[in-house]
Amino acid sequence: MSNTLDITKLLIKNKDKELVNIKFKVTSSTAIIGQSGSGKSLSLKSIINQISDELTVSFKYEATFELKNQNIGFIPQNPFTSLSPMTKISKQFFCSKEKKEELLKLVGLDNFVLSRFPKQLSGGQLQRIVIALALSNDIKILLLDEPTTALDNNSKNVILNLIESLALKLDILILFVTHDISSIQNICKDIIILKDGQIVEQGKTMEILNNPSQNYTKKLINARFDNKKFRQ
Repeated sequence: MSNTLDITKLLIKNKDKELVNIKFKVTSSTAIIGQSGSGKSLSLKSIINQISDELTVSFKYEATFELKNQNIGFIPQNPFTSLSPMTKISKQFFCSKEKKEELLKLVGLDNFVLSRFPKQLSGGQLQRIVIALALSNDIKILLLDEPTTALDNNSKNVILNLIESLALKLDILILFVTHDISSIQNICKDIIILKDGQIVEQGKTMEILNNPSQNYTKKLINARFDNKKFRQ
């Protein structure tokens, strides 16, 4: 992995208090895990400047690339609201026909979806299209905000397998935000545990999943698994 992103300061406030105050480095595939309200999605959206005007953000970073739209791919929670419902899939790509077909092949879809409207496709198909759209530029980092929340279990597994495959195949950084700790164990090499806008634990994913040092991390793990021993 040639690219790195070192977030040296990320401070998010409202008028009353600090909501997030963290710093961390992304050198490969990294997960940010925490309960709802811990500041995960807020942190992710600050990177792409999708924060409410009511909040103030102080954001500093060092990276091997510039954080601009062309370099960032973003996968939101709900694929059903990510696409224009009255526009055929073909028109939602802004690239050549050959590039569209190449991207669809990359995410495991046939070209027939290009002639469909979003409502004619399943949630899993739509999320794969959203991933294809995110990869349509020569991105350096892919941000994922709870990408399987709106999907059923079968579709969830398909998307997780796809993300895992893309993480191995493409030379891009991955920052994966979720409350579902089980979804990242095969995808992300590094993990950050977030609580109330603060990092309480971070390191190699499998080391922390197998031997967490913080009670908060232990509770997150026990909420998702029947035992503490994870596949190496």
